[in-house]
Amino acid sequence: MSSSDIQPLVTHIYTADPSAHVFNDRLYIYPSHDIATDIVDNDNGDQYAMTDYHVLSLPDINGPVTDHGVVLSVENIPWASKQLWAPDAATKNGKYYLYFPARNHEGFFQIGVAVADEPHGPFVPDPEPIKGSYSIDPASFVDDDGQAYLYFGGIWGGQLQCWQKGVFDREAYHTMEAQEGEALRPRVAKLSGDMRSFDGGDQPLEILDPVTKEALQASDHDRRFFEAAWMHKRNRVYYFSYSTGDTHYLCYATGSSPLGPFTYRGRILEPVVGWTTHHSIVEFGGRLWLFHHDSSLSGGKNHLRCVKVKELWYTQSGELTVDKSKAKEG
Repeated sequence: MSSSDIQPLVTHIYTADPSAHVFNDRLYIYPSHDIATDIVDNDNGDQYAMTDYHVLSLPDINGPVTDHGVVLSVENIPWASKQLWAPDAATKNGKYYLYFPARNHEGFFQIGVAVADEPHGPFVPDPEPIKGSYSIDPASFVDDDGQAYLYFGGIWGGQLQCWQKGVFDREAYHTMEAQEGEALRPRVAKLSGDMRSFDGGDQPLEILDPVTKEALQASDHDRRFFEAAWMHKRNRVYYFSYSTGDTHYLCYATGSSPLGPFTYRGRILEPVVGWTTHHSIVEFGGRLWLFHHDSSLSGGKNHLRCVKVKELWYTQSGELTVDKSKAKEG
């Protein structure tokens, strides 16, 4: 079944970038909220002018879906100026934490955190962004030992290319990415015990070619990281998945540590309707699910997207597949 054959999770609002988690035996989805705009599409992503977040939840994979309404708005975030892009959530210490990117008042992206007593919010933001944070697409992961991590980064409009010198380089803003040499790497940082700051600095995450064991190259647009980091774990294997952006694939790599290195394994999802896709992977009801988005609800408008879900399987060799007939191969 192709992405265009799957019905959107909700149709009353435009949603994208779904981060799915199971909290209290219920499935919660933390999407971004697309809104209509007259801004012309461009590579900086200015047309993605989102201003708030909703939370969706389901008692089971077939619904019904509850929209818990607006749980955080840009006007309630002191340090943010605009563009509430793809968020994620985590729970620890009896609290729920919403991680989100936004442009600060100087025009560059940082990552903030907001806290709630319930998974559906409302969320109260910290007055400042996470110190040392930058770029977009935060993805949280709490390992079996309780240590939490935050993965992040996105090139082009996500500005990762602007941080190669350790400070924001405005001259690099329109460079988008290197044309040769190693590809820009996603970032990962350990989260402190209170889940609201980095425990030390961030570090680049290596994604290696399975044959040469060398880092993926910037010219390899079919496999290199662009944005949309996600982490999940199975049988002591860490699965790092991501979007290739301009080539419109969802890919993944595996490793034995949440800090990498990771070895490229293949594609999860082929191109969908719309410019790119963004996803999450979650086990729910004893089955594995891939949440993603496309632009089918808006007739192909890139900045007006809808969340969808389809089943995902492991092969016997631990590969990910959306093709059920391959689930017992290996």
